[in-house]
Amino acid sequence: MNLDYDPPMPRLRNARIGEIGSGFIVSDCHLPAYVKAGFNPVAIASRTRVRAAEAAQRHGIATVHKDVESLLDDASIEVLDVAVPPAAQADIIMAACARKTVRGILAQKPLGVDYAEAVRLVDACEDAGIVLAVNQNMRFDPSVFAATRLLRECQLGEPVVASIDMRGVPHWMPWQKELGWVTLRIMSIHHMDTLRCWFGDPERIYCSVRTDPRTSFPHTDGICAYILEYASGLRAVVLDDTWTGPAKEGCPSDMRIQWRIEGMDGLAMGDIGWCKDPHTTPSTMKWARKGDTGFHEPRWSASWFPDAFAGTMGDLLVALENGTPPTLNGRDNLKTMALVEAAYLSAKTHRAVTLDEIINPQPAAVIGIG
Repeated sequence: MNLDYDPPMPRLRNARIGEIGSGFIVSDCHLPAYVKAGFNPVAIASRTRVRAAEAAQRHGIATVHKDVESLLDDASIEVLDVAVPPAAQADIIMAACARKTVRGILAQKPLGVDYAEAVRLVDACEDAGIVLAVNQNMRFDPSVFAATRLLRECQLGEPVVASIDMRGVPHWMPWQKELGWVTLRIMSIHHMDTLRCWFGDPERIYCSVRTDPRTSFPHTDGICAYILEYASGLRAVVLDDTWTGPAKEGCPSDMRIQWRIEGMDGLAMGDIGWCKDPHTTPSTMKWARKGDTGFHEPRWSASWFPDAFAGTMGDLLVALENGTPPTLNGRDNLKTMALVEAAYLSAKTHRAVTLDEIINPQPAAVIGIG
């Protein structure tokens, strides 16, 4: 079976993309991936025009708008790529919906500061006739994407147990201090979304958290351990360890993100290259079925950062080209947002929480989440 990494791409790549934001995630991930894929980012705006101009010069973008409002008023833009802090994202999306000029929006995760805001944004885009996709880019990491193909083609048989083990120190952003978030809405959301992609929606989640000793601002969700329980009996277990020992304080480090899927007929394992040095280290995987004499070990040159970002934008462009929902459509992403909210509620109440408690809450059920 050929597992070469081959994300969906549009036949035509000339859709006019407007970038909103000019930080690391845009300058070092989005735009390098788009240029490599042959996409067409034509305009950019940011909170400061100087930063936007720097990104434009670096990546060959023709138009630098004086501010975000000016870019939103540019009726020639077909697709918005919104890459701003979560608290600023909703107003931009709502402003785009009010104008109804763009065909599609690629939003950052988390889609909203909470599940309720995410629902509001999804509804607004649908009412405006705008196709909304969410940048859950881990789905397009090469090893994750290949594992998705294995599962879709039933190469491993019925899944029995799965795990994701993260031992890495993410690059925390200043805005996280303002929101009091550390891991669940920033890193764990990738893992929960990947597990949903692989196995569908779980019945419930049990989450336990503790603070991260390295993070000085008040927070609860530093180091997170959680179990997703499925009706089939499948159990998916995740540890998101942002401490990894005193890796930043002089101790030799052992950083990695590894995943494992055990099925009735086979086994697959992967190592994501994101927290390696350099960050562009390709991810790897190996897999085997009953009767194989050894592991299959496909290799590729692509990595999670930045190559997966071409996958998320490509997913949206394919949807616009074909008139079909993107894989990462906003309506589906509400289930990922609900799962994150359920993790917060589980950690707060020390019990397993179903998705339905978030999607169809009783009045007292969601008070004080995250």
